[in-house]
Amino acid sequence: MADSNPHFMNGVPELLILQVLREREMYGYELVEEIHRRSGTVISIGEGVVYPVLHGLERSGALASRRVKVNGRSRVYYALTPQGAARLEGLSDSWSRLSDAIRLVMTGAAHA
Repeated sequence: MADSNPHFMNGVPELLILQVLREREMYGYELVEEIHRRSGTVISIGEGVVYPVLHGLERSGALASRRVKVNGRSRVYYALTPQGAARLEGLSDSWSRLSDAIRLVMTGAAHA
């Protein structure tokens, strides 16, 4: 029997954040804007979702952070760690399997 995960959408913000941070470090609001831009303005993840995910990923060792003064304001920049890269790989594989399965259901393709 296959694993069941009725809350599979819960991992989407984490997946998107890790993917965007794979390329370069960013601060929270910048992440929100970048995900919105890259999704063709379809996905809007609020800061109320992004910051708890960032803090959880940092606690788990998937992200590292550093505080930077910019124009008199303090910003926290987040960067992917090797642990985070491994987490991203696992999430990406899971998401690919899930999206393939959804595509099968949507197209009515029979399961062999």
